[in-house]
Amino acid sequence: MKLNKINIIIILASVVVGTLIGFFLNGSSDPQHEQEGNSQNMEAENQIWTCSMHPSVRQNEPGDCPICGMDLIPLSESDNQDGLSANAVSMSSTAMKLASVETATVEKAMIEKEILVAGKLQENENQEYTQSAHFPGRVEELYVNYEGEFVRKGQIIGKLYSPELLTAQEELLLAYKQRENNPSYYEAAQQKLQNWKLSNQQIQSIIEAGKVKETFNIISDFSGYISKLNITEGKYLNKGEPLFELDNLSKLWVYLDVYEQDIQFVKLGSEVKFHVQSFPSKEFTSKIDFISPKVDPISRIVKVRANIQNGEGLLKPEMLVTANIQFKQFDSSAIIVPKSSVMWTGKRSVVYVKEETQSGISFTMREVDLGLALNDSFVVTSGLNEGEVIAVAGTFSIDAAAQLAGKPSMMSAKKMESVELSQEAKLEFKPLFDSYFELKDALIQDDFSTSISKSKELKLAFQNVDMEVFRDDSHELWMGYHKKMQKILEHIQHQEDIEGLRKNFIALSDWMIQLTKTFKPHNETLYLQHCPMADNNKGADWLSREKPVMNPYFGSSMLSCGEVTEVL
Repeated sequence: MKLNKINIIIILASVVVGTLIGFFLNGSSDPQHEQEGNSQNMEAENQIWTCSMHPSVRQNEPGDCPICGMDLIPLSESDNQDGLSANAVSMSSTAMKLASVETATVEKAMIEKEILVAGKLQENENQEYTQSAHFPGRVEELYVNYEGEFVRKGQIIGKLYSPELLTAQEELLLAYKQRENNPSYYEAAQQKLQNWKLSNQQIQSIIEAGKVKETFNIISDFSGYISKLNITEGKYLNKGEPLFELDNLSKLWVYLDVYEQDIQFVKLGSEVKFHVQSFPSKEFTSKIDFISPKVDPISRIVKVRANIQNGEGLLKPEMLVTANIQFKQFDSSAIIVPKSSVMWTGKRSVVYVKEETQSGISFTMREVDLGLALNDSFVVTSGLNEGEVIAVAGTFSIDAAAQLAGKPSMMSAKKMESVELSQEAKLEFKPLFDSYFELKDALIQDDFSTSISKSKELKLAFQNVDMEVFRDDSHELWMGYHKKMQKILEHIQHQEDIEGLRKNFIALSDWMIQLTKTFKPHNETLYLQHCPMADNNKGADWLSREKPVMNPYFGSSMLSCGEVTEVL
C-alpha cells in the first residue's frame, strides 16, 4: 500500500511539472502568435478586391466579378496610396523604365515651323526686254538666227540700210560746214541722229569720213537669251518695230504652291531653301517677296514668290523645285510640347502630367487646348503651365495603366459639365433661343432675306444677355461660350447667300446644343436632330422645338431629311 501511494504521488508530480514546463516554454510565444493572427485577420478585412477587366468593381471579399464573372483579384497597395490624387495612376521607377516612359519639363520657346512645298522656276518679268528698231530701214544682214541664242549688250546683231538715215547724214555734213555761221542748224542735225540712238562716236566718225554710210550696225541694248525673233534678212522695219525679245536669266523667280492651311506661316521676308533635281546636293536660298492675294478655288493653294540670283546660269526656267519655308515667331506666352506627348480622344486633346509625392511618382490625365501645329510639336494655349513635367514617351502605357486602375483615361467618356441656373438667369436665355429658332425656321423656308434679319436679331439677343445673373461656376462657363459664339454671330450676319448662312448655322447650332446641355436654360422639351448629308455628307445637328424633322440645311429640297437623336 505504501508503494502504491508513492507511485501515485510521483505520477501527480510529473503531471504538474510537465504542465509548468509547457507553460514556460509556450507562454512567451502565444501573445505573438495571437497578435499575428489578429493582424492577418485585420488585413483580410481591409483587403479590397477588384476585377482586372472592370477596375471600377470594388468588394471587401473575394468572389466573382458581377459584370463578366471573372475571379476578383486583390487590389495592390500601390493603387491605394496616401497622398495621391484620386485621378492619378502611380508608377514606380522600374515600371517607367519597362514601359519606356520619358518625361520633359514644359517650357516656353520660339515658335518654329518648316513648311515643305513644291514649285518651279520662271523668268523674272523684270528681266524681260524688247529690242526695237531705232530708225526705219531694211535688214541687209542678220547675225542672230534662232531663239535661245545669247546676246550681249553692245553686240552687233545685224546691218540696216535706211534711206532716211542717208538723208540725215547728208544734213549733218552740210550743217557741219556751216556750223560757224549757223550753229543751231548743226546742233539740230546732231540731235536728229542722237534721237535715232546713234552714239556721239558714230556721229563723229561720219564727220571725220566726210561722206555718208550706206548701212548701219544694229546694236543690242540688252544682254540675255532671245525668246522671240521677229526679223529676217530683207525685212523692212519701221521705227520702234520690235526686232526680238530677250530674257535675262541672271535673276529668276521661283513660284511655290502653299496650301491654304499653311499660308498663316508664310510672311514677306520668310527664308526659303530649295533644291532642284539637276543639282540635288546644292541648296539655294532666297526670301519671299510676294504673296498672292488670292486662293486658287480648285487646288486651294496660294502662290508665293521668291527672287533668286542665277549668275552661274545653273538654273533654268520651268525647273521643278522642292522648298522649305522657314517660319519663326517669338511669343513670350507660347508653351511648346512635343507631339508625342499629346493624345487625342475625338475632339479632346490630353496629356499626362507627372507628380511626385511622398508616396512616389504618379501621372494624371489633363485636357489641354492646342494652338498651332508645328513640325514635331504643338503650341498649347491652355491647360499647362511652365515648369510642369509631362510624359513625352510611353503615354499609351500610362493610359493603359490608368484604364486598368479605373482612373480617368483616354477611353473615359467625357461628361459634359452642367450647372443649375436661377429662374432669373433662365429668363435671360429666352430671347436668345427664340431668335435661334426663328432663324432656323427662316432657313427651312429658304428665305435668305428673313434669315439675315433673324441672324441680326439673334446677335442682339445674345448681346443683351445680362452677365450679372451668372454666379460662380456658371459665370466662368458662360464667358467661355460668350467668346466662341460672339465670333460666329459676327460672321453669320455678313453672309452673301443662303448656303454660306447655312454653313455658319452648323457651328452656331453646335454651340447652342452645348449651351443647352450645360445650362438647361428652359423648361420645355427640345429635340436634338441630325442630318447625315449636311456639310458635304459630314453630318450636322440642330435644335428644334418640334419633333417632326424639318431640315434647315437643305430647306425645301430635302425638308424631311434627318432624325431625332436625343430629347433634351
